[in-house]
Amino acid sequence: MTDPFYEARGREYGGEDKLLVEDLRATFEVETCLPAEALASMPAFDVVVVRNSGPVASYPQAYAAFRAEALRTGQPVYNELTGKADMVGKQYLLDLSAAGRPVIPTVGSAEQLATLPVADRYIVKPVLGADSAGLYVATADELAGDPPEGMLIQPLVEIASEVSFYFVDDVFVYALHTPDPRRRWDLEPYRPTAEDLAFARGFVAWNDIEHGIQRVDAARTADGELLLVELEDLNPFLSLDRTDEESRARFVGEFTRAVNRLVR
Repeated sequence: MTDPFYEARGREYGGEDKLLVEDLRATFEVETCLPAEALASMPAFDVVVVRNSGPVASYPQAYAAFRAEALRTGQPVYNELTGKADMVGKQYLLDLSAAGRPVIPTVGSAEQLATLPVADRYIVKPVLGADSAGLYVATADELAGDPPEGMLIQPLVEIASEVSFYFVDDVFVYALHTPDPRRRWDLEPYRPTAEDLAFARGFVAWNDIEHGIQRVDAARTADGELLLVELEDLNPFLSLDRTDEESRARFVGEFTRAVNRLVR
């Protein structure tokens, strides 16, 4: 399931999936379909792989019907449909923040601003949003005057860089980072430290997905601490065009083995 026509800022969804399909055809019979076609297409296939299909907010009815039928019939889906992170919205950021996990501090109402670190401005984003849709920046006074509903609130913290960790099932494959945090998708290969990997693995373990690709996005603060920004567990863009050949080959190999395990 992919959508080559979805326009994402700084990313080329169709190109990434085209290359990935070519790699997978060395092992599997692969066909592609749009989200609206998945429900009718999936009975003919062993596995449905959800890839760069865009935010499900763009096709809520088609995705809900596909998800319900896959669960009803036991259709194998990769990523499996048990994710607790972006797959079901951003409530997890509230839950993890309340539990004291290393995430950007997050609350769900303007009345809770006092529990956040003091900031000049705050980021406000929809609980059910994706791809920065609906995100805006506001002051505490603006939030008090017009308290948002169905939104998350986070302090706008100073970020030195962003790091993304890419996992296939529970296997770490590669990492990328943004030397300039103002250019989110201008990524370069990154060699994580043992502490970096322990941070990322902690969230992968929390999510407890047996079959799936996960991207752990983190912000490195000015004092060097990593804080979770997002755990993408539905259809994470992989930025394979930003990796080296060794990392890309490793990803394809791990992905191929992972789909084979799911088939068996």
